[in-house]
Amino acid sequence: MAAPAVNRLGGAFLECPRTLRRARELGLTGWACYVAGRGGALGDVRPDTVAAALGLIAPDAVRDAWDAARRALSPREVAAHMLAECCRWGSEHLDDAPKIDRLVELTEKAVLAADASGLPLFAAWRAMPVPDDGPGARAAVALHLLREHRAGALLLGVRAAGLSPVQALVAGPEGEASAVAFGWQPPYPPVGPLLRRRAWADAVADRTAGQAVTTFTPAERAEFVTLLRTTATTVFPR
Repeated sequence: MAAPAVNRLGGAFLECPRTLRRARELGLTGWACYVAGRGGALGDVRPDTVAAALGLIAPDAVRDAWDAARRALSPREVAAHMLAECCRWGSEHLDDAPKIDRLVELTEKAVLAADASGLPLFAAWRAMPVPDDGPGARAAVALHLLREHRAGALLLGVRAAGLSPVQALVAGPEGEASAVAFGWQPPYPPVGPLLRRRAWADAVADRTAGQAVTTFTPAERAEFVTLLRTTATTVFPR
């Protein structure tokens, strides 16, 4: 699967200025919105449960964001608002994408076929009621679900590789910047000894996420990858 395209398209609404403005209207900071917006699909659970499901974010950073969000809204309400923002972003950016109906068909097929074992956040998001909106909204939601599926698969790979969350982050594509963004404090471990294990974890994630398209024919898999990459290039031309 075209993991970079899924990751960018499926998470774009979380970084959209209109989503961040909506968060402020709800009384949330951007960080609280991100944590509770993703983790809220699990319901009103303990912060350590959310931290375990998100996996790579420092537990203290999750706890601060989760508690701040709960002072404004219930976690499920935050997740519902973020689902609405996902639909809004999809309608604005994907409705006119080339072959959007076919992208919806294949993406939703992959979501339904994906095995949720060991992936609680993906399972929780897949169980949320999806508004019956147009093709762009449906595509955005399905892409977000595939993004959560791949994120959960990466956690499985990270644990199997014997990496801690902070080790996995500093050895990843964004290096120490991702560790800082996810609330981990320096000093950080040396990257060199971690690179091979991180590459192995990514390979495990790709194989696990790829399970979602095993019901596709070879032609459908090739078409799906092409559609994902074309859509990402259309929406993010630079």
